[in-house]
Amino acid sequence: MDRTAFLLSLGLLLGLSTLLQACPQNCHCHGGDLQHVICDGAGLRKIPKVSEQTRLLNLQRNNFPKLTTNSFKEMKGLVSLHLQHCQIKEISTGAFRGLKQLVYLYLSNNDISVIKQGAFSDLAALTYLYMDHNKILDLPKGTLSPLVNLFVLQLSNNKIKEIRPGAFTGAKVLRWLYLSNNDISTVQPGSLDEVENLAIFHLDNNSSSSYPVTAMSKLRVVEDLKLSHNPLKLIPDYAFQSFGRYMESLYLNNMDLERFSDKAFTGVTTLKSLHIGHNRLSQLPGNFPYSKLENLTLSSNPWHCSCSLAPLRKWLDSSGIRTDATCATPSQYQRQQLRETSAFRSCKLPTKRSRKGSRH
Repeated sequence: MDRTAFLLSLGLLLGLSTLLQACPQNCHCHGGDLQHVICDGAGLRKIPKVSEQTRLLNLQRNNFPKLTTNSFKEMKGLVSLHLQHCQIKEISTGAFRGLKQLVYLYLSNNDISVIKQGAFSDLAALTYLYMDHNKILDLPKGTLSPLVNLFVLQLSNNKIKEIRPGAFTGAKVLRWLYLSNNDISTVQPGSLDEVENLAIFHLDNNSSSSYPVTAMSKLRVVEDLKLSHNPLKLIPDYAFQSFGRYMESLYLNNMDLERFSDKAFTGVTTLKSLHIGHNRLSQLPGNFPYSKLENLTLSSNPWHCSCSLAPLRKWLDSSGIRTDATCATPSQYQRQQLRETSAFRSCKLPTKRSRKGSRH
């Protein structure tokens, strides 16, 4: 090949390379080698081709009803992929194949109801997965198996009815799990065995009518637990024992909750914030965890102002917390505020010595 032909061939190759590396139509690209490609609301109906050097690909507000196998295979450098509001209904097997460096995957606000087995294959580095505001009905065993480094899983605002054993197989390092605003009525025994290191567990706004004692007993280090807006009437004995020395925030408000069992708070030693307002509580158990409490919401409960609530009144006086909680019974104290009623005037709080003595 003579010099002229060589230079012509080289020029063609460089031109082709430039074409392949061009920013997709209607998109905005930043950084060398198209490191950030922004195609937000670009009217796309097909996944665009981008450079292997691309680290962030934002495809929000486009139209991709089905993520097919190998949709992103040539984008091996992706770290962050945004697919919110893309009308996605189905994720095929191997849809994210090749994305071995992906850390962030955003699939929120779609219509996802079908996730094929192997949909998340190759995503061993994935740490943050957001699938809230979809139509997911179930998490079949093995769905999350490839996600061995998953730290945050957001599944709020879906249509999940039940958590079954195997739902979280593979996700052993999961720490934050959000299941708010589903239709979960049952958390089956064994279903949380794989995720015993959860620190944040939100199960509020669901349909659970009984506390899942057996399933929850596998959790070890929960710091923030939300169960609000579930039709739970009873918190049973030892409900929080397995993680009680770590739990700092507990939400039990708006549940029609009627009673805590006598040993409900066994093992709870570090609780700082507790929300039990808007229930049907009249009493608190003897082992109620006052010692570290900094925030307590009590209002809209039919409190029975007898000496059994004297420890609560003492705590309110010492904490300085404002509350509009009122007595419902006895009738002579009805509608009087707990902080102001004379119902506890003659009550004597037992000392540690007297409690010991009462055992003999």
